[in-house]
Amino acid sequence: MTGKKIRVLVAKPGLDGHDRGAKVVARALRDAGMEVIYTGLRQTPEMIAEAALQEDVDVVGLSILSGAHMALVPRVLELLRANGQGHVKVFVGGIIPDEDVPRLKELGVYAVYGPGTSTEQIVRDIREAVEGVVPQA
Repeated sequence: MTGKKIRVLVAKPGLDGHDRGAKVVARALRDAGMEVIYTGLRQTPEMIAEAALQEDVDVVGLSILSGAHMALVPRVLELLRANGQGHVKVFVGGIIPDEDVPRLKELGVYAVYGPGTSTEQIVRDIREAVEGVVPQA
């Protein structure tokens, strides 16, 4: 791992009011030595992109349970690119139908996680995405 801590913004876009999963992931990332900024509930894509810019993050993690992922995620990606943050890796977790995953990845999402994904897997994937190395199992 490099000397710089990985900075992760965890956000809950849209009107979804359930954040337990986002908080569990945020805690696991902190425990793994990452700096985590949690934006709280009901964030707009504009608020998320601005926070990512202001916090100079390496990763944005979006937790979406509302079914609005095909509207919210593309907008966040668009805004990140408009802010010159095309290098920021975007991860999505929540209730995402399998048929939507390929399209999200085509748009630029690094990985999509459903219920039951281990936090260890998320930590490994973020390290791989940011540091470009595949951790040994």
